Amino acid sequence: MPRAVEGKYDIEVVRREWIGKATDARRGRYPVEHDPIRRYCHMVEDRNPLFLDPEFAAGTEYGAVIAPLGMVGYFAGNGAWPPLEERNLLAEVPTRGVRLINMNTDWEYLKPVRVGDRLTTQTVLTDIFEKPIRLDPKAVWIVTENRITNQDGELVAVGRNTLLTHRTPEAVAADAAGMEGARA
Repeated sequence: MPRAVEGKYDIEVVRREWIGKATDARRGRYPVEHDPIRRYCHMVEDRNPLFLDPEFAAGTEYGAVIAPLGMVGYFAGNGAWPPLEERNLLAEVPTRGVRLINMNTDWEYLKPVRVGDRLTTQTVLTDIFEKPIRLDPKAVWIVTENRITNQDGELVAVGRNTLLTHRTPEAVAADAAGMEGARA
């Protein structure tokens, strides 16, 4: 959860300080392996031979079984257990409010992920801006990218996420009352 700032808030100062900040690159817990891919494909009833048949996949341009797009995040992640302490970059960004709405997540897959690859993830803050919403005329929006690379440092996928933070109705009303008092 982002960190709410009391008092004066300057979006341009926040942008200069925070845009471009990144977490440390974190290597995925598991290498890309055929057996989890096979189990996943059986579960979702995907019969693509690029995912299931090592002999077929070896004869293609990929040279090996590749991971379905839905598994790239799994191989780049830390798994469920044991949990790892990770830096939450979003929790450090100063905003006006702490109410959160995840507005959009989209993924772009740039290169196939093959059996034997080792994936690494890094999160980068790419934009912070103010844009009014009905609930808060000074809502703060935060855009991040999760960049996944393979063992050769090649970018294989980018996940972009847009998060909206806003204030409570009481905080918005208090701010509006303060503005009216300042004009009088």
